[in-house]
Amino acid sequence: MKTLITIIALCASTAYAQQATSQANTSTVETATKSLDNFIEDKVKESGMVGLGAAIIVNKEVVWMKGYGYADKESNKPFTTNTIMNIGSISKTFTGVALMRAVEEKKLSLDEDINQYLPFKVINPYCPNEKITLRHLATHTSGIADAYPTYDSVYHYGGDSPVQLGSFLKSYFEPGGKFYSKENFLNHKPGTYREYSNIGAGLAGYIVEIVTGKKLNVYTKQHIFKPLKMNNTGWFFSEINLANHSKLYDKTTDKLKPIELYGEITYPDGSVRTSVSELSKFFIALLNEGQYKGVRLLKKASVDEMLRFHYTIDNKPENIELNEKNAGIFWSTKMNTTRIGHGGSDPGVKTEMLADLSKEVAVIIFTNTALPNKEMGKYFYGIYDELHKTGEKIKDALTKP
Repeated sequence: MKTLITIIALCASTAYAQQATSQANTSTVETATKSLDNFIEDKVKESGMVGLGAAIIVNKEVVWMKGYGYADKESNKPFTTNTIMNIGSISKTFTGVALMRAVEEKKLSLDEDINQYLPFKVINPYCPNEKITLRHLATHTSGIADAYPTYDSVYHYGGDSPVQLGSFLKSYFEPGGKFYSKENFLNHKPGTYREYSNIGAGLAGYIVEIVTGKKLNVYTKQHIFKPLKMNNTGWFFSEINLANHSKLYDKTTDKLKPIELYGEITYPDGSVRTSVSELSKFFIALLNEGQYKGVRLLKKASVDEMLRFHYTIDNKPENIELNEKNAGIFWSTKMNTTRIGHGGSDPGVKTEMLADLSKEVAVIIFTNTALPNKEMGKYFYGIYDELHKTGEKIKDALTKP
């Protein structure tokens, strides 16, 4: 009986301690974020951003999350952390996870010639004997360029694009194709020059489709969205509840203009539609060696390979300074390599998903409004900076003895 009483007492003591710790943590977060509302509301109003959502992640846990402004200005529908919107090139990180999953399944290799997987050939006419690999595609060193105005044509306003990804890519890379040109390539050997390539990312996603026998949206739903309970996330309009999708706006001039929603032919490069709250689960999984609350997306070794800096003194693109830029597998650095993650920019869209190098403090931030570059730097990144500083304060307070 004494043993039972002792166990009950210990359990009660532990539960009380946990409750006290939780209350202390809540108080710490409330204190640190007390001034955030006024700061963000002022910046949103000054900038003309219609809606904004953000989250702060500390030690792989969401400690703060909130929405501001409107998802639909005309109907005064608020922008919340559950509002869905397309996140631009952050989508490439999902393509990266799918790629690493296929590597785990031994269906492809990052370092084999991509032509062994494709039903058509991709050959750089400037260096036809050099192989292009998935690692080149994922680190933007493939020598594949986004030729304009061809790349602009991948946007389909009014809904999902009726053009199939594979048919577009074939017409872009196969001599004689509708969109083929030498200008689709750089006069540089693969691995020697960094040129950000959306079409290269689309090609990587297509290769995942070929080797797995599943469309990328189906494969990622099976291996990412469903396990993480990202139930309101998808690549296409047909996969989400449009009633929860934000409207998009352009404020690059003095007049605010609504932008018609759009899809993309090269959807693996930028078409994921999700919310701040659901993206936080995915980001935490990557920061936490591939795992989120008992759900494992990738093996630790795969995440390590995805996130490690691929550019080194002995192996770097000729146009890169290592203290300014580096890259992983569809994973990037920002702010002179002091942040890791990815960002996204598209018509009416600006997003960031960034952590410090220790992965202890991270921020997710969305806006549904395009601003002039100078204004984006001042306001959007001004808010980002404040969120990250707040995350640092929370981390420091939580780690004090």
